Amino acid sequence: MKKILYTLLAVASLGFTSCDDLFEPAKQNFKDLDQMQTEPDFAMGFLTRAYSSLSGYYNNTEYATDNAVVNQNGEGYRNMATGGWTASSWTGINEWSGSYTGIQYINQFLSKIDEVEWSSDPERRAMLAVRLRGEAYGLRAILHYQLLRAHSGYDAAGNLLGVPYLESYLGANDDMNAAMARPAFKDCVDKIKADLNAAIEILPLDYEDLAEVPAKYTQYTTDVAIYNRTMGAHFRQLVSGRIAQAYLSRVTLLAASDGFGNTASWADAAKAAADLLKENNGVDGIKAGSYEYYLGAYADNLKEGVNPAEIIWRENVADNNNTESDNLPPSLNGNGRMNPSQNLVDAFPTVSGYPISMAGDYDATNPYANRDPRLSAYIIYNGSTKVGVDNVTISTVSGTTNGISGVEQRSSRTGYYMKKRLRMDVNCTAGSSTTKAHYNPRVRYTEIYLNYAEAANEAYGPKTDGGNGFSAYDVIKAIRQRAGIGASNGDAYLEECAASKEKMRELIRNERRIELCFENSRFWDLRRWKLNLNETVKGIDWQADGTYKIIDVETRDFDDYMNYPPIPQSEILKYSNLQQNNGWH
Repeated sequence: MKKILYTLLAVASLGFTSCDDLFEPAKQNFKDLDQMQTEPDFAMGFLTRAYSSLSGYYNNTEYATDNAVVNQNGEGYRNMATGGWTASSWTGINEWSGSYTGIQYINQFLSKIDEVEWSSDPERRAMLAVRLRGEAYGLRAILHYQLLRAHSGYDAAGNLLGVPYLESYLGANDDMNAAMARPAFKDCVDKIKADLNAAIEILPLDYEDLAEVPAKYTQYTTDVAIYNRTMGAHFRQLVSGRIAQAYLSRVTLLAASDGFGNTASWADAAKAAADLLKENNGVDGIKAGSYEYYLGAYADNLKEGVNPAEIIWRENVADNNNTESDNLPPSLNGNGRMNPSQNLVDAFPTVSGYPISMAGDYDATNPYANRDPRLSAYIIYNGSTKVGVDNVTISTVSGTTNGISGVEQRSSRTGYYMKKRLRMDVNCTAGSSTTKAHYNPRVRYTEIYLNYAEAANEAYGPKTDGGNGFSAYDVIKAIRQRAGIGASNGDAYLEECAASKEKMRELIRNERRIELCFENSRFWDLRRWKLNLNETVKGIDWQADGTYKIIDVETRDFDDYMNYPPIPQSEILKYSNLQQNNGWH
């Protein structure tokens, strides 16, 4: 079983199918793993393949939350949210095969890394081995985090279980059944943190060309040219120390949450976030970022792997109009897929900072006036304008193209369309369509700031900094100021909330809902907070006379056990040691 496809396709199935099931191509298509020693590009391919196992940031889980619905009949998340979720059905909530495939690549890579002749220069060879080892540890942790978030849960006896943590390559002759026994959730978290901390210790914080070699690498080389050729700016967007710190925040917050048994302390979660945020000038770093990070002002200027100030990690820039074609209203030649809910719209405060249920400046007859500026930035509503190639006012009045059920499976079911993630300067008209630069994040700074605010509030209360130099209150105040909230009244509502941990908790959760909407956050947040998954999704039906009615759009059907997604039933059938999460079959 040492042979694999040169194209690296066969490794994906090694260890996850029987030998009899493996595709056997002609012998000339095979390479022996021992050839990794003398062919560094071949060896590097194993790590490259692991990167391709990373989950996408925008995977539209919002369709299955109280934030949105989708207008396509039979769409997977729609089926899942309305009673069709089983351990055997497609849902999109399945990290199993992709993540474990990447982990197998990494472990095979690590088993050979010290034998590979990365360079004829011994100093460069040593430096490459250091960086690649750090990347591998970081990637292994990130892929296990993906698995943990998607597939951990309680067994029938009430034990909180993690996912099998693979620290070595498993081949066809290894005992896969034994390896598939699930450890305790906390043990899995500890292993993820150990790999992330190893990556943080090994890797530079960022990949940048420097004038001198940092002290921790002088044992390998003192030649700055060698350092820059192996750890310099050319390697931006590979796993770095900063990226590993971001995932340390993510996994520690998950573990600290009520839905996962508070298996980490809130203080630990606060520290994990704070350690990274201090590298971003603390609360002052919020001012440098933008809540409209997706606009052309940022996407058009990305080159040489540089990030906007708001972004910790991102995918490559691509020139297209795919997101706009999928999500613009049909009057703008889009398919209107993501339909924000009235529930989400109601979560945006007025510009004074008060919830609409408390705000004196909220006018129910003109519901979008005097609202949080993020509402018009993130959501297209009746009367929104599209400034760009079209320069139009968008109507969602009943009976029009964009109104509810105006065009089957293209018009909104809620009376709203997603604007966040879209560029308004593209044209989706057939025959004259245009494209623009887009990039997808992997981690945003605002998420880490919100992680800190949540954890610090739980650990210390709203205004105590726990020795980190800034408090939950400081973070939320800066985020709201960036959005233009409460400027006229000193954000009086924030001051009210700051007097109570419980009120501050609700405000932090609402800010997280707003700032991270349509970014694959709400689905997981509801579960780790153990909140209601079955809130009816509501919409708005505007009439030609300027009146409207609030309507029920979609009733959700999640049982309690669905707080923890299943392990694919096909994997349960393979391995007797692999326990399913309680309730699934």
